[in-house]
Amino acid sequence: MQEYMDFAAANPMLVAAWFGIAGALVYTTIKSKLSPVKSVTHQQATLMMNREDAVVVDIRSLDEFKKGHITGAKHLTESQISAGTFTGIENLKQSPIIVVCATGMRSSGAANKLVKAGFTQVSNLTGGLAEWKSANLPLTKK
Repeated sequence: MQEYMDFAAANPMLVAAWFGIAGALVYTTIKSKLSPVKSVTHQQATLMMNREDAVVVDIRSLDEFKKGHITGAKHLTESQISAGTFTGIENLKQSPIIVVCATGMRSSGAANKLVKAGFTQVSNLTGGLAEWKSANLPLTKK
C-alpha cells in the first residue's frame, strides 16, 4: 500500500488524470443506464425494423442523405428537430424510432430532443451509418 502512496505523491497529475477518466466513465455509464434513449446496434436496429416496424430518422445533411441512406428512412435535420418540426413522423409518438447520423454521436442529442417532444420509444443507432456500412447492410439512394 505504501508503494501506491509513494507513486501518488510522486505523480499527482497522473493520479488526477486517472481519477478524472474513471469518474467520467462512471458518469457516462450511469447516465446511459438512466437515459430514456436506448442505444441499439445495427443487428438490433434491423430486428426492430423487421419485427416492430421501427421508423428510421436520418439526421444527416440532405446531400449525405441522397448519397445513401437506410431503406425507408425519413430525413429530418437537427435544426428541424430543435425547432419542433417533425414532418413525416408527427403521428408516430408511440412507435419505435431509430435516430441515425454518420457516426452515432449527433444522433444521441437529436434522440433526446425527440423524447422531450413526447416520442416514447426512441433509440440511437450506435456507430451510426458508418457502422451500418461496415456491416455491409443495404443502403438506398431513392
